[in-house]
Amino acid sequence: MKKIVLSLNILLLLAGASKAQETIYPAKTQKGVVFIKNGTVHVGNGTVIENATIKISNGKIEDVGSNIVVPASGAEVIDAKGKQVYPGLILPASNLGLTEITGVRATNDFNEIGEMNPGIRSIAAYNADSKITNTLRSNGILLAHTAPVGALLAGQSSVVQLDAWHWEDAAYKMDNGMHLYMPSLLGRPGGRLGALFAQFMPQAPADPTKAALERLEIVKDYFREAKAYLANTPKELNLKLEAARGLFEKKQKLFVHASQVKQMLLAIDFAKEFDFNVVIIGGSESWQIAPLLKQHNIGVILSQMHDLPTLDDDDVDMPYKAPSVLQKAGVLFCINDDDPQNRGRNLPFNAGTAATYGLTKEEALSAITLNAAKILGAEETTGSIEKGKDANIVISAGDILDMHTSVIEHAFIQGRKIVLDDKHKQLYERYKYKYGIK
Repeated sequence: MKKIVLSLNILLLLAGASKAQETIYPAKTQKGVVFIKNGTVHVGNGTVIENATIKISNGKIEDVGSNIVVPASGAEVIDAKGKQVYPGLILPASNLGLTEITGVRATNDFNEIGEMNPGIRSIAAYNADSKITNTLRSNGILLAHTAPVGALLAGQSSVVQLDAWHWEDAAYKMDNGMHLYMPSLLGRPGGRLGALFAQFMPQAPADPTKAALERLEIVKDYFREAKAYLANTPKELNLKLEAARGLFEKKQKLFVHASQVKQMLLAIDFAKEFDFNVVIIGGSESWQIAPLLKQHNIGVILSQMHDLPTLDDDDVDMPYKAPSVLQKAGVLFCINDDDPQNRGRNLPFNAGTAATYGLTKEEALSAITLNAAKILGAEETTGSIEKGKDANIVISAGDILDMHTSVIEHAFIQGRKIVLDDKHKQLYERYKYKYGIK
């Protein structure tokens, strides 16, 4: 009897596994020609083309416009009449693939011991089989910027495409930047809950500003040493100093995690002293110094927008209005979703909120497509639906920025038509079946 029960359990397990996320595997390389016709194409650069056709060939956008002839046979044709066609969305700052369940230590590989880790490469730890990845694809997010976390100089990030067998397949823009986590200049944790949590935190230094500047001087000394090392032909290879080569050769950007105005002013100092291309990640107070950021050509990745303002006397809707302030000042910015509950999947709806508070719909779309690609250094291959770029394309039944109408029906990564199933959808169907819901 035990053997029979055991056999039944195994059969049930196998039956369940047949519909598990493990069967959602990467699509094969796109070959031949695909046409997407009759759709409203949102290019990503502010342009909208009605009743347009996109021609995809060997993973690339071969042509886009309203006068493209679709052959009667010999090609796959998708009729997008009444649908909205968008560039694949880009999650511009995350630890996707580096952490699965924050409370389970074995699934976390985003942080390294020590404060100075310039040579750490997040791409080497990227898990292409993450269950989270497919939930992002279902909302139109096809690329992500995954970065290490640290106390000071954390290491190097990469842009990944979300249809891969392993990290080598996933790598889209390898080692595109180094990450500096700016120390706080406040005596206690910032924000409205800072006072509450302060009693549980280690004793703050008597002069937090002085302590922060001393820690930053360690970073500056590293870059000064690296600059001297790279200025001459080194007699011996120094891997730690070699890690900064991309910054000095402008093949990488320095991503500075900072929210306070004073922190961002210190980031500007790095740009001025070392001639680095600097991008602010976080930037909740960036709207206060928008003209200065524009003057120094510093981009901003705005973090979670559905939040309270930084300061008590700020407008309650300031996080929603910040994108429009940066837009008017001419600052290159993009929008992020770093809410640990969402894990990035509400990115388009953050942009939708910005479109309600000052941005146009197309400006908001650019903030999660072309602007993000520019900030991450990937604008030559993605971020917009333009001839010659990778066919990273999303077809939605409604407005992708509106959670009420957005239903992603098709998605292509480098021309490959990907499966849009995920663990959330499977659980939804499972419990609909359990409770007899139709």
